[in-house]
Amino acid sequence: MDKDMTVPCGNGILNIRVGAIIMREGQILMVGNRRRPEYLYSVGGRIRFGETAEEAVVREVYEETGVRLEVDRLGFVHENYFYGDAPDKAGKLTYEISFFFYMKTPKAFAPVCRSLTEDGQEEYLCWIAPDAPVRYYPDFFRTELLSPGGGVRHFLTDGRLADDDPSGPLDRRAK
Repeated sequence: MDKDMTVPCGNGILNIRVGAIIMREGQILMVGNRRRPEYLYSVGGRIRFGETAEEAVVREVYEETGVRLEVDRLGFVHENYFYGDAPDKAGKLTYEISFFFYMKTPKAFAPVCRSLTEDGQEEYLCWIAPDAPVRYYPDFFRTELLSPGGGVRHFLTDGRLADDDPSGPLDRRAK
């Protein structure tokens, strides 16, 4: 029952994943790797078949930081269409559904990166301000984490339109 929730779907891929919102002193913990140094991404990963989203985010945080954190609450659901960049998924259209959870971050939290990308690249952790002038995903963290609300927000990012629109992927914020 430890198979990632990645499903071939015609010529594309369906991913179901979780992300952790780990905040400390106004900064969020993000992940990067040397294969794709131009951007950062949220701590998290794919849900495994048989896991709940909450179980998956606790496992992923532990795998990536070495610390078992508790879930505070669900903050965002993100639907995302994008073209893969990992070697085995390069150019394949991916539809990804992500659940982003706020995590309870103890004062003594001292993460140590212990993870690799799916193609074996070493990852690293870094703290950034939500409005930092660096490229990171999901992009809606940039505005939403500066003044978080109490409910669950839904976002849709449609990278299928990026080639036709010079301004980049469509980012629609659903109510």
